[in-house]
Amino acid sequence: MTQGRDGVVGPTAEQHTSAAPAKHRALPAAIVAAIVALSAALYAGVATDEGTRPRSAPADGPRPHNSAAPASTGTWVGAWSTSPAGAEPGTETTGLAGRSVRNVVHTSAGGTSARITLSNLYGQSPLTITHASIALAAGPDSAAALPDTMRRLTFNGNPTVVVPAGGQVTSDAVRLTVPHGGDVLVTTYSPTPSGPVTYHPHARETSYLALGDRAEDVTGAAYTEETPYWRYLTALDVLSNESDGTVVVLGDSLTDGITSTEGANRRWTDVLAARLREAAAAGREVPRYSVVNQGISGNRVLTDGLGRPADNPSGLNRFARDVLGRTNVRAVVIDLGVNDILRNPNRADPHAILDGLRTLVGQAHARGLKVVGATLMPFGGHRGYTDARESVRQTINAEIRAGRVFDAVVDFDRALRDPYDPRRLRADYDSGDHLHPSDKGYARMAEVFDLRHLKGSVPAEL
Repeated sequence: MTQGRDGVVGPTAEQHTSAAPAKHRALPAAIVAAIVALSAALYAGVATDEGTRPRSAPADGPRPHNSAAPASTGTWVGAWSTSPAGAEPGTETTGLAGRSVRNVVHTSAGGTSARITLSNLYGQSPLTITHASIALAAGPDSAAALPDTMRRLTFNGNPTVVVPAGGQVTSDAVRLTVPHGGDVLVTTYSPTPSGPVTYHPHARETSYLALGDRAEDVTGAAYTEETPYWRYLTALDVLSNESDGTVVVLGDSLTDGITSTEGANRRWTDVLAARLREAAAAGREVPRYSVVNQGISGNRVLTDGLGRPADNPSGLNRFARDVLGRTNVRAVVIDLGVNDILRNPNRADPHAILDGLRTLVGQAHARGLKVVGATLMPFGGHRGYTDARESVRQTINAEIRAGRVFDAVVDFDRALRDPYDPRRLRADYDSGDHLHPSDKGYARMAEVFDLRHLKGSVPAEL
């Protein structure tokens, strides 16, 4: 039996809430300071930078009738979001000038109005969008829209918007009944060169491209090119009567769902969102939250990728934008650390990784947010496995289970490991690469998540 930060006693590892932290070995002050300073340098100073605009505030200025501030009541929550992960190769000069980009996204919450966020984080020049739209998809694997659901999007009352290099914009709200568990089409058209394109490469969803301005094309016939990427779009919010807030999941490829069935929405976060809806509908005492996925394949707690701004920014680098900057955040789930072990050419320092995770928890606590953290799953049999790396994983998991990192713990390691060889994933939970789960493994991750862990908050640290 252990006692958590909130004083709740938990009987099992899967339902374990952590004890009040003892004094730990910390990262050298210079390393933490350098990481925080780098993050601030990359994202500060841009008026429309990611996460800096109050997401619940409507844009000022006149609006056409289809973009009027919604008359219905409810709470703005994140229905879907993704993390900008890098600059798309091959788009450095012209971007996608003269083409319509139709992103297909799957919602975790429904609502009566909608708005989107577009990012030009990796752009080196302003991105001019002259036409944008939102509609419900006519069916799975289709670029066609349901009749009468096509809506033109505006930005501060205007159909054209210029997204500064390194910045983002949020649209005005439009009245549109968006169902939970449905597919939504968000289309943008830019007539001018504005590369490189900000994108998320492992969408596990098919989106579409068309020549010319086809933003309000309902039939989808012009969208002859399929793509596995999400471009420019980083968030879809809805005004919801079924959700009271947003759970943000920060992770790597295990959260990105890189080995899940494409187009089937079988990431573990998809299953978690469905579990929350079903439990709330059944009258169980669980929070009514949507779930948004901020996983980036290959992501690490401590280390950025190359470039400026960095491709694949570290968890420390992107936490303010990708987690705290999401709409109406009520709880945070963190599943990071495996790549810090696997991608370190030398022996990774478990205490540096742990203190990086504690830094993320501290930032969440400063906003009064509770943090659920995951143990690191086994990777025995993977090409990167060594006994030394396994030792680092075990050290990190021991600290997490002991309650010295997060407010509550979901034990993915215990749930998915082979009981006869705990260094490996169980065969039916293994996608085959001995690192990433199968669809069944992703479902298991969501099934062992104690929904009660998402209740409550942490007092803001002043």
